[in-house]
Amino acid sequence: MAKVKKVYGIDLGTTYSCISIMDEHDKAIVLKNADGERITPSVVYFEEDGSGQVNIDVGMSAKNYAEMYPNDVVSYIKRQMGTDYEFEHKGQSYRAEEISALILKKLVKDAELTTGEIVEDVVITVPAYFGVNEREATKKAGEIAGLNVIDLINEPTAAALSYGITKQSDKRILVYDLGGGTFDVTLIDVSSEAIDVIVTGGDHNLGGKNWDDAIVEYLVDQYKEQTGDFTEDILMNPETAQSLQSSAEVAKKTLSAPKRFKAPITFSHNFDRVRVELTREKLDEVTSHLLERTIELTKLMLEDAKLKGPGKDQFDEIILVGGSTRMLQVKERLVEEFGMEPIMFDPDEAVAKGAALYGMQKSVQEWVSNKIGAKYGQGIGASQIQDVMPKLTQVEKEEILHEAATYFRLTPQRVESMANQTIRNVTSKSFGVVAHVVENGRDVERVVNLIKKNDTLPCKYSQIFGTYEGNQVNAKIQVMENEMLDEVLEKDYAMVIGDALLDLPFGLPENSPIEVTYNLNEDGTLEVTAVEVTEKGTVQVTVQTNSVINEEDKEKAILKIQDFVLN
Repeated sequence: MAKVKKVYGIDLGTTYSCISIMDEHDKAIVLKNADGERITPSVVYFEEDGSGQVNIDVGMSAKNYAEMYPNDVVSYIKRQMGTDYEFEHKGQSYRAEEISALILKKLVKDAELTTGEIVEDVVITVPAYFGVNEREATKKAGEIAGLNVIDLINEPTAAALSYGITKQSDKRILVYDLGGGTFDVTLIDVSSEAIDVIVTGGDHNLGGKNWDDAIVEYLVDQYKEQTGDFTEDILMNPETAQSLQSSAEVAKKTLSAPKRFKAPITFSHNFDRVRVELTREKLDEVTSHLLERTIELTKLMLEDAKLKGPGKDQFDEIILVGGSTRMLQVKERLVEEFGMEPIMFDPDEAVAKGAALYGMQKSVQEWVSNKIGAKYGQGIGASQIQDVMPKLTQVEKEEILHEAATYFRLTPQRVESMANQTIRNVTSKSFGVVAHVVENGRDVERVVNLIKKNDTLPCKYSQIFGTYEGNQVNAKIQVMENEMLDEVLEKDYAMVIGDALLDLPFGLPENSPIEVTYNLNEDGTLEVTAVEVTEKGTVQVTVQTNSVINEEDKEKAILKIQDFVLN
């Protein structure tokens, strides 16, 4: 029998990353890296030797270089995904997708050393609050690393999938996911039949890094008070800035231990040496605005849940995911706000494990759907298994389940559970198009939302718009992303994520129909088409999103990083 092609789950984190796989006992495990650790710092160090060869360190060794060579080290690159950010080093530019690809290559290289197998197929996790550009950039990073990215999965959904394996009863859980650089809060119904995301919210620029920055600001103030120097911005010195960041992270972790109430910090700048005793009370004080922001976002998410129906904002458990939830202030504040003791659930590894589970589930569903399709003489999608399976005879069903169980080395019951479980996500953003509308008798440009935040994925919507004037030679299609639930909104509340020019047939009259279609896939990537319909759809254009590496540059990036020596 053919060997099962494994799918690896990767948590590509802001501060730490890890890779997981399903073992022979149907258990998701996180693989250790070359240092014997399960998590790898998402840090990249660039070193060019005398011959021009670029050597790359990723992980703890790169993090250790940060204080000595801050200009050669890249951290927190996840926050730059889907932007035009470029890291300059020795006359060479590197996009966020390329740097993330190096982190992925490190994870894969270490996994291959551990398992003795080639890693090809992967599921990569992303914050639920990532927009289209960030998701596409993440997928491109995987492709640059030479991987087949079979899907992206939202981090809270992956955590819920991992958590659901441990539970027998149906529950609605609030997943409070505070990582190193991102915050997601998601309400999810978890059962053996389905993982149903109700609503999601958050901020992909809010995480443990912000706590570190707040501590650094406090340390800078202490420097000024102790030295009397109120003029110099000591953070302009890269070495000092990096030293303070490292000290802040260590102090934060120290004060996350239950019986630690103070953390001594010593640092130098020029010829001044400063000693600071950071207490837990002071930590809570200087970071309280950040914690309150997570509570505010959680409340907003619950308000959105109310729009889904009565009682939809109620939940049974709060699950803490992400390393930053170890901070004692997080649990204390959630108990105060919701009167419920949160459950710390495998904060560093749950997301990667959930991605591996999802990868296995997709493999099982694809295999089963192909077998059923072969019996019916036509293909069926994985989403149709629940509808088609009951139509099989008991003999046909048992035959498929036992054959799948043998192939995947699972029990027939586990195969059936995986095959039948559905995962339904929602979009964290709204998506619209710029169009002319009449308001108070005036013609104005507005964003018309086609897809609304928290719509269930996948979703596809079309709307007919008209040309602005007669004999118009083309129409500009501007794809707008926003966080509003309004049908129509001002352009200032949205951002352009892509555009295209639709060439029109000659001599069209004013208000000739153009059909714009938005198709948001299960992984949150967006396909947009615009069709001039008077000539039966003979003119069509597909919108390309902005701020993501294009195919030509992606191929160049693949060749570029192939020449790097990855330590």
